[in-house]
Amino acid sequence: MLKLITALLLLVGFATHAQINGKITSSTGEGIPFVSITIENTYTATTANQDGQYELPMKAPGKYTMVFQSIGFRTKKVPVNAAAFPHTLNVVMEDENYELKELTISNSEDPAYAIIRQAIAHRKENADKSGHFEADFYSKGMYRVKNIPKKFMGMKVDVGEHGLDSTGSGIIYLSESVSRITFQHPDKMKERVIASKVSGNDNGFSFNTARENNFNFYDNYLHYEDADLISPIAKSALGYYKYKFEGTTFDDNGHQVNKIKVIPRRDKEPVFEGYIYIVEGSWAIYAVDLDIKGYRMQQPVIENLNLKQNYSYNATNGIWAKNSQTVDFTAGIFGMNFIGKFTYVYSNYEFREAFDKGTFTREIAVIEKDYNKKDSVYWNTMRPVPLTGEEVADYIKKDSMQAKRLASRDSLTTKRNKFHLFDVLSGYEYYKSDTLKSLSFRYDGVLNMPTYNTVQGWALESALSLTSSKKKRYFSASASFNYGIAEDRLRVKGKLSTSIGKLGVFTFTGGNTIEQFNPNEPISPLLNSISTLFFKDNYMKLYDNAFAKVAYGRNAFKNLSLSGSVEYLRRRPLYNNADWVFIKNDHDYTSNNPLEPYNYTSVPFVKHDLVKGTISGKILFEKDYITYPNGKIPVWGQNYPDISFMYQKAFSGSEKQYEYDFVSAQASYSFDVSNKGNFGASLKAGKFFNADGIAFMDYKHFNGNQTHVGTAQKYLNVFNLLPYYSHSTNDSYLEAHVEHDFKGYIMNKIPLLNALQWNLIVGYHALATPDSKPYQEFTAGFGNLGFGAFRGLRIDYVRAYQGGFATDGVIFGLNFFMD
Repeated sequence: MLKLITALLLLVGFATHAQINGKITSSTGEGIPFVSITIENTYTATTANQDGQYELPMKAPGKYTMVFQSIGFRTKKVPVNAAAFPHTLNVVMEDENYELKELTISNSEDPAYAIIRQAIAHRKENADKSGHFEADFYSKGMYRVKNIPKKFMGMKVDVGEHGLDSTGSGIIYLSESVSRITFQHPDKMKERVIASKVSGNDNGFSFNTARENNFNFYDNYLHYEDADLISPIAKSALGYYKYKFEGTTFDDNGHQVNKIKVIPRRDKEPVFEGYIYIVEGSWAIYAVDLDIKGYRMQQPVIENLNLKQNYSYNATNGIWAKNSQTVDFTAGIFGMNFIGKFTYVYSNYEFREAFDKGTFTREIAVIEKDYNKKDSVYWNTMRPVPLTGEEVADYIKKDSMQAKRLASRDSLTTKRNKFHLFDVLSGYEYYKSDTLKSLSFRYDGVLNMPTYNTVQGWALESALSLTSSKKKRYFSASASFNYGIAEDRLRVKGKLSTSIGKLGVFTFTGGNTIEQFNPNEPISPLLNSISTLFFKDNYMKLYDNAFAKVAYGRNAFKNLSLSGSVEYLRRRPLYNNADWVFIKNDHDYTSNNPLEPYNYTSVPFVKHDLVKGTISGKILFEKDYITYPNGKIPVWGQNYPDISFMYQKAFSGSEKQYEYDFVSAQASYSFDVSNKGNFGASLKAGKFFNADGIAFMDYKHFNGNQTHVGTAQKYLNVFNLLPYYSHSTNDSYLEAHVEHDFKGYIMNKIPLLNALQWNLIVGYHALATPDSKPYQEFTAGFGNLGFGAFRGLRIDYVRAYQGGFATDGVIFGLNFFMD
């Protein structure tokens, strides 16, 4: 009964608040989806839904001329006398007929090229003319899935909990948002989010923001995911596209509209295909209907993405402005299919010659208070695109499911948190939260995958953790356990961390651990296990560390983050205790002494105590941020360098020669080079003082690689062929890494090779220390290797030089091969 009442209220709300409404159909009676509707010479606009139904809010009754525009149909003007509301107006639109002018067959180029050249020449003019405005923005997004299995990779999927039917099909996400945007071409935008609604989540936030969907074909590139897609009227477009003139038509204002077919010159480049419509004379965009294949933007899971835009003309100011946009995509993986449909409406434009100074700041969006608390009356009044019957049903079903979940939340939480006897082995999680606080506990169990090294033999690990948050306070406590069977030794480490508002974060750590001499752990325990057991290459070198540490960190100034720590260390050397191997070969394991790998009784340091004090900092560049009702959140992923520095002093050593001073700094930076790939660089430098006889683990160690396996997305922190401890230093050093991933820019232009969809990657790595000749590596390889949707592999050829040619080799990149 409650569902029926809710449905009736939604429908009554639609009938009550719709001002001018109706349905738009073709000559065959079928609804035309996503038709753009405007009041002539105004920016009062809306868009029909996928069934052709529309509603246009009006401020007052009166006489108006409504303009109906859709790609493939003739633009239609309809006078209307809306004496009272609601006023119903159903419209039939005729198919558009583009007349192809008689052409003399010759060797001259297609007339489309002359039109495109004019569009390119007037691109900046049209962008600037229409690119300074305030406008209302509405978005609606929906994801639909099909054939979701009831079990995936051995895990049960509760399709009913997500509102899917018995076949694993249905809507998994439906959301809407209303905002006011301020925009200045090319890239300055501020958005004020007024309302947001997510089906089945009354605290949800719709991520269909205007900034993320600002596809402007007047720009050279349109950024989507990690790809920079080339506009058909970009400055360099003629090098990427062929064009075909398919005719002209005239809209009701007498504008001649040219229909141009857009054809990629090369299949594997980030290019569109489809149609762009250009207005004769002004050379402005009238509409676009373009597709891009997933493989062209290196998103193989996506099969196809379609982008449509409609622009309306205002005779008062002579501006063609975008009034609607739709983005549809299809995707698939593991036999599951996904469909995404997004609708965007731009209305109530206010164009400006210029904006006041201070209009655009680092604050790129403001989320208003109670943005997700708007009731159905508000949405029925403000929503410019009517909901379809399917969408109404989804809201009812998901909101009802949420109400049931909330009503039974305590019992569900109790059931989920119930402890079972087998949890002693497999692990256990407890979680409880409300709007003011949360509490969670985790036990990892003892069935974790063991690792193997020659010091411990088989090593087993487990952990406990507890976290609690309340208002602006956060507390966590954890303990990790490591047991080496061959050593017959259990090591336990504990950690306490708490944050108190703006005071910063306090951390207390202590216990006993087994650690690599290189604290950056250049070889993962899993990768070391494989190299040890199958190839008898025990690269991991370990020592025992008992310690106690206190640390504190906070943002000291606007652009500076500082942290400091003091720790007591008692360190002792370790020896090999295991020599088991799966596959025997003719060489022996090396010792646990990285300085003397074939001396099994020597040690690289003597047992000692030491105290270390460390001060480190990071320069914080101002980032764009979003203001929420309860605070500000920075926008990550922006192209700013990371710059940090450190000073460390070791003192109060039981062995005086182990005391030292050390300073270091590092900077890293990566950025996209339009459609030509991504460039990254990393630079590190440091200097020891009074450190002639320090313990070997306190040297500066460099991330080498002797496994010929790469385990990172980018190689900006590692040398590919450098032996792990060959260049360790207690003096000064300078380290540099440079890498450029062309993202297909070169490969997609080479016939036959472009079918592989590989990315050319080149790099350079250099290291300078006083005790060795400069070491350099030059690399060239390919990324994005694999088949179909699985492309996580990489291969590089490396040549190393040190006073001449040193060695070469091949590195196989497996970035899923982590700890």
